[in-house]
Amino acid sequence: MNLLRKLNCLFHYYPKSAPFSSLVSSFTTHQLTLTTFPPNPQIVLTTLCSNGQLKEALIEMAARGLEMKFESYDMLLNACIKKRAFREGQRVHAHMIKTRYLPPVYLRNRLIILYSKCDRLREARNVLDEMLEKDVVSWTAMISAYSQRGFATEALDLFLEMLRSVTEPNEFTFTAVLSSCTGTFGFELGKQIHSLIIKRTLDTHIFVGSSLLDMYFKAGRIHEAREVFESPPERDVVSCTAIISGYAQLGLDAEALELFRRLNLEGMSSNYVTYASVLTALSGLAALDLGKQVHNHVLRCKLPFYVVLQNSLIDIKCGNLIYSRRIFDNMPERTVISWTAMLVGYSKHGMGREGVLSGCSHGGMENVGLEIFEEMVNGKNGVEPDIEHYGCVVDLLVRAGRVEEAFQFIKKMPFEPTAALWGSLLGACKVHSNIDVGEFVGHRLLEIDPESAGNYVILSNLYASMGRWEDVRMVRDLMLKKAVKKEPGRSWIELDQTLHSFHASDPIPSHPRREEVFAKMKELSIKFKEAGYVPDLSCVLHDVDEEQKEKIFLGHSEKLALTFGLISTSDRAPLRVIKNLRTCVDCHNFAKFVSKIYMREVYLKDKNRFHHISMGVCSCGDYW
Repeated sequence: MNLLRKLNCLFHYYPKSAPFSSLVSSFTTHQLTLTTFPPNPQIVLTTLCSNGQLKEALIEMAARGLEMKFESYDMLLNACIKKRAFREGQRVHAHMIKTRYLPPVYLRNRLIILYSKCDRLREARNVLDEMLEKDVVSWTAMISAYSQRGFATEALDLFLEMLRSVTEPNEFTFTAVLSSCTGTFGFELGKQIHSLIIKRTLDTHIFVGSSLLDMYFKAGRIHEAREVFESPPERDVVSCTAIISGYAQLGLDAEALELFRRLNLEGMSSNYVTYASVLTALSGLAALDLGKQVHNHVLRCKLPFYVVLQNSLIDIKCGNLIYSRRIFDNMPERTVISWTAMLVGYSKHGMGREGVLSGCSHGGMENVGLEIFEEMVNGKNGVEPDIEHYGCVVDLLVRAGRVEEAFQFIKKMPFEPTAALWGSLLGACKVHSNIDVGEFVGHRLLEIDPESAGNYVILSNLYASMGRWEDVRMVRDLMLKKAVKKEPGRSWIELDQTLHSFHASDPIPSHPRREEVFAKMKELSIKFKEAGYVPDLSCVLHDVDEEQKEKIFLGHSEKLALTFGLISTSDRAPLRVIKNLRTCVDCHNFAKFVSKIYMREVYLKDKNRFHHISMGVCSCGDYW
């Protein structure tokens, strides 16, 4: 570099106020020698912050004292936010106070964001409360911080306070607050917020629409969610994925799959989250062939294999543990969900040793499971038992028929029993005809979980099995009074990548082969009885004669699906059926006879587990 260029660079690098003579000490013919002179403080601070040298940057801040201005504070706060450096951020804040610098709204907002990202919500709220002037970013940043960390009440209260102020919420404010609109009060407020959104014509905004979808799905309001989805003039992959995921999470797997097909035809561009949601739905349907098809499509599209997608593949392939284990073994990174999906897969297939404590429950190894739990309680394996582990022990005891022991175990737990724990015990009381414990547990459940139709049904089943029809009617009347509706039983069977759906007590009115199914059902009923099949009619909730009860049982959806599979597939082809509820004892027995007499592999997935039936023997060992 020649002399002139060197001088030019120096001139532009240092402050224009510095005298030019201070740049040069001596000239020689071939070389320029420079003296030491003060560097530009702003450039020094910029360099330190860019390199992440916060400690040195804070020393520079202290040295500059009152000379610190907006740009310097902004630079330091951004560096602290990037590194989530709480202590360093506090020092910047303290320096402002000490030097009596009055930060504008923008810098105060940066402080709120800094404290929020460092999970110091009290400090963030203090900054907000001290602001004499707030803008929409101030309010939104704090509401978002509360919402993201589960402080729904605080988020909603702050939003109401914002509405009373002069600041108008924007699309980001609505997006933040809608995630806190859960529970009865939150949902009611959420509907009012939806009205505000429409009034401000923000309902077509992509992020707002997705948040509305999420709110309605969390409340189980599928029709309102669908109306929100259909209203925007255009959709993106986020909103499409949100509604597919919502259907899948509510157990409406067939609807989720149908919507995915429709959106694909409309040109939707799917990402890895979309495919993970579709695989969740296919897992619920036990549609292994369709799952393989989606897996192949993901491979062809060369989508990145994030852990969430691989976990979904493990879950869908749990209908075939060989595929699941192959995916699991080839994962470059595994999360706790990966391990849990694999362990649950083993346990649901009755492979208790591979599924550890949960598997002991499903595999009939109660003594082994109790020993493992005892070791946990005594701290021998480094795992402190939580409510989930206690739930496994309850499940383990009730499956072994030790109902009274399970009842005493729940009463002595260090945790408040959940509805799921009481529900597990109530189901066991029905299976083992323990009316005394069952009646107590049933009424306890109706107190703590009055919206769950399953609790009313199981209690009714218990009364019906004892012939206590007056009590059955009492439970039914209570359901009507509380407007609780029982989810109808549905089953699906996949043939040639097409899902055929069947409803309980609704003899497939629209199916083109319904007459064949009816005829085959009559044939099977006779053939199975000759082979020793005796219908278990104890679960029929009607005070009618045995013949009428048997007709009701023949209308169960999984029986219809299995019968359709027999007449629609070649000999020896496996039958894969999925049911949205727990399969009853009689349908389980029916499936075992289908397997034994017709030499078929039967895969029956209900709400609780997989049943792999071969030659009349089920992998569950008749524990489920």
